[in-house]
Amino acid sequence: MDLFTPGKIGNLELRNRSIRAAAFEGMCPGHAAGDSLLSYHQSVAKGGIGMTTIAYAAVNRMGLSFQHQLWLREEAVPGLRRVTDAIHAEGAAASIQIGHCGLMAKRSIAGGRPLSSTGGFNLYGPTFPVAMKENQILETVEDFSRAVNLARDSGFDAIEVHAGHGYLISQFLSPFLNKRKDRWGGSFENRSRFMREVMIKVKKEAGNDIAVLVKMNMRDGIKGGIGLDEGIRTAVLLEELGADALVLSGGLVSRTPMYVMRGKMPTTVMGHFIKNPFMSMGVRLFGDMLMKPEPFRELYFLEDAVEVRKQVKLPLVYVGGVASGEAVTKVLDAGFEFVAMARALVHDPGFILKLKDEKTAESGCLHSNYCIAVMYSGEMACFQDDPSIPEKWKKSLGASAT
Repeated sequence: MDLFTPGKIGNLELRNRSIRAAAFEGMCPGHAAGDSLLSYHQSVAKGGIGMTTIAYAAVNRMGLSFQHQLWLREEAVPGLRRVTDAIHAEGAAASIQIGHCGLMAKRSIAGGRPLSSTGGFNLYGPTFPVAMKENQILETVEDFSRAVNLARDSGFDAIEVHAGHGYLISQFLSPFLNKRKDRWGGSFENRSRFMREVMIKVKKEAGNDIAVLVKMNMRDGIKGGIGLDEGIRTAVLLEELGADALVLSGGLVSRTPMYVMRGKMPTTVMGHFIKNPFMSMGVRLFGDMLMKPEPFRELYFLEDAVEVRKQVKLPLVYVGGVASGEAVTKVLDAGFEFVAMARALVHDPGFILKLKDEKTAESGCLHSNYCIAVMYSGEMACFQDDPSIPEKWKKSLGASAT
């Protein structure tokens, strides 16, 4: 299959089979779309992408963890409409990822103690989440439903329900994180109940004019978490629930963050950009222990994704270590309908058009994760070729970085 052939997700047809993966941009001051969010996604659309995804829009205030994170509410619609209009003008489709961060929420931003499947202490916040009550669970389901209509009003062609990476839906799915004894915990049927309720509501609201993708974990990447067997069960269930496509991923940002991204987190840089002095010092001193490096290799999720491919028929989006035309061809030849990338498009928003001109082109991204280290406290940016980056930061990684 060629990357530059049209492909369909539900009733939505994309001009080609490339998708800009949802990766937090940090470009939403005051929880609304900023000018840089428009500029960046417009540049990706102009660069040839089939569909670009606005990352992590919280469905309610309790789903927020950063000041510069998008909150999908009425006040945000006009700014988002400007973004989608700019994307459409360049010929690409626009998607928005909707989610709730659960135990990762910051009390000062979310307006209360973080909510999760289970209470306790989250070292990676650090936060002290409380277990959600029945009424809070059902209210959050309704918030996901409302988010679909807000996405439609904002001009989006698709939504991506975030059910992976240890965010709220994943906190219910994962046996490592979900220790409940009621109908929302225990068996896979109970742990998946929250996701099922969300999907039923989302699909009803989406109707025929909004495509519904779901990002899900094939593995949590930690002992006691979801393994590939349950990852496949999740994929099969989502197909039954009417998902139009699945984005196959893995890892828990609250426990195994580098399983999601791979490579090493430049904790010196991350600490520099964190404003809280105690958290900054903690990241500098203990960051490498909390965010243990995972070796990077191209297509690091492909083997697991192939096993999922064998069990479902709906369109699948491969994401994870796509950095060359050769990798894109390998993914499409393995039976995946779409291929998604993020860091390669942070480094070069025009990378897709380069693949059209030269199918064997390689991204210049070194996957050293500077862009990720910075965006949690500021805006996503590639610093790989920026001479202003202190040399000691580069030496701490052994190379210049993205």
